[in-house]
Amino acid sequence: MSGSRNAKVGLDALLTPESSVLLLIDHQPYQFANLHSHEPTMIVNNVIGLAKTAKAFGVPTILTTVLEERGGYLIKGLQDVFPEQKPINRTFINTWEDRRVVEAVEKTGRKKLIIAALWTEICLAMPVIHALGEGYDVYIVTDASGGVTAEAHDMAVRRMVQAGAVPITWMAVGGEWQRDWAREKTVAGMADLLGVHGGATGVVTAWEWQLLGLHQAK
Repeated sequence: MSGSRNAKVGLDALLTPESSVLLLIDHQPYQFANLHSHEPTMIVNNVIGLAKTAKAFGVPTILTTVLEERGGYLIKGLQDVFPEQKPINRTFINTWEDRRVVEAVEKTGRKKLIIAALWTEICLAMPVIHALGEGYDVYIVTDASGGVTAEAHDMAVRRMVQAGAVPITWMAVGGEWQRDWAREKTVAGMADLLGVHGGATGVVTAWEWQLLGLHQAK
């Protein structure tokens, strides 16, 4: 059926770099200390891979922490992707209640809001549900987020989906942004970051580069 107004189907439902803004919430030591829904190193790998992907595609990225003086600074690997950016340090548990964060998103003029956070059931769920109520199309990066238990993570994802959020994984975000391998401007960057953060895909990519006599970026 053509002319659908459902924002979750059709070509317009897919992410583009021009329509997206990325919000990364509370990837800090205190949050990682009680992360049990995933192996913590996987979340570290995935959120850094997601951030690098956003940078490669020129997608505005907003970093935020909560009580960093007690909960710790943003993890180094993530901060290193945007060394010039000082994360917005909040007291609000619900990020979307901090006007500085909301204004930073509004300033981009983009309505497809991609969010990853620790923990899923609190620091992701609250702003996602809040932003959905303000008309944003919200995409939750489930494998760059995590909760205190697998159940807590899963129940939060279900709750957000019921509210209208779209679950997605970090490599799927990059795939939608790339969309066409003929878009050569970003292919090399995608290959490089997949080589480092793409797991088995990265291993195979490195192997292909070896067979072709090419050199993979460090």
